Amino acid sequence: MAGDLAHSLEREPLATASFQQRTLQRTVVVHGVGLHSGANVELRLVPAPANHGLVFVRSDLPAKPQIPVRSEHVTDTALATTLGVDGVKVSTVEHLLAAISGLGLDNLRIEVDGPEIPIMDGSAAPFAQRMSDAGVRLQGEPKSFIVIKRHIAVTDGDKYASFSPAKGFRIDCTIDFKHPLISDQQFTLEFSDRSFIRDVASARTFGFLRDVDKLRSVGLARGGSLENAVVVDDFSILNPEGLRYPDEFVRHKLLDALGDVALLGRPVIGALTVFKTGHALNQKLVAKVLSDPANYEVVRARTVDVRRHQLELADLEAVLAPTAA
Repeated sequence: MAGDLAHSLEREPLATASFQQRTLQRTVVVHGVGLHSGANVELRLVPAPANHGLVFVRSDLPAKPQIPVRSEHVTDTALATTLGVDGVKVSTVEHLLAAISGLGLDNLRIEVDGPEIPIMDGSAAPFAQRMSDAGVRLQGEPKSFIVIKRHIAVTDGDKYASFSPAKGFRIDCTIDFKHPLISDQQFTLEFSDRSFIRDVASARTFGFLRDVDKLRSVGLARGGSLENAVVVDDFSILNPEGLRYPDEFVRHKLLDALGDVALLGRPVIGALTVFKTGHALNQKLVAKVLSDPANYEVVRARTVDVRRHQLELADLEAVLAPTAA
């Protein structure tokens, strides 16, 4: 999957005009099952105009209620990230949001006919592949970025997540599940659309065999299988095909973090460190960043040459100058 998608990007590079807003060339339709509900789901990724942003739409409900992709709409972080407005929810959004972020898309109407995004193969690659096949359309407006201005951190026991100023977007992820197959793994991603596809898009969600019956007894993981998750017992990987990366577990946790920080509402310029975190701590960090305007600055790119779609960040060096914590 990653190889096919990387080849697609080689044919039609996305890195050009990286400061220009993007949407899809055409609507993408995806069918699958919800990981926790087990219900069949149709997802439609519909191109949206510049400055529209990313918005979920519950197409199965009469009023077609909308849920913007923003931190203030996070309602639950148990086993997945859930967004909601006025009691209407969409859950398990993180893999799709990681794929959208990975391809640098800014404006989409994300229609789903149920309360959960389909799990697909447990990674972001199926979403990214279909969006890449549809094609990316550059729009006539520059992007806006959240530029991290100072060090911000949250902790939970020995777990922590932090943002620090940087000149690009970097994620450093470490996990340790005290398990023979999932202990002390670390991976760093210098973010670009190509590095996302090559290094993390195909990393699948994972779980422990010992937890399956417990989850299903409380109505969760009803759609889970070896087709959409890596499952491990005390000593081995149960999936016949094995792993896609030697360290697939930490790469998937990095993918989750990428999807979670998409709830900042704009692409980020900063260094993200996540150490043994999950969705709850990732979202706690996002909320803390947004809680104090001194933590960040919203910077809009400015047009330099409209004819050639060349854009640059205005006064980036000054914006990135760290301030006292």
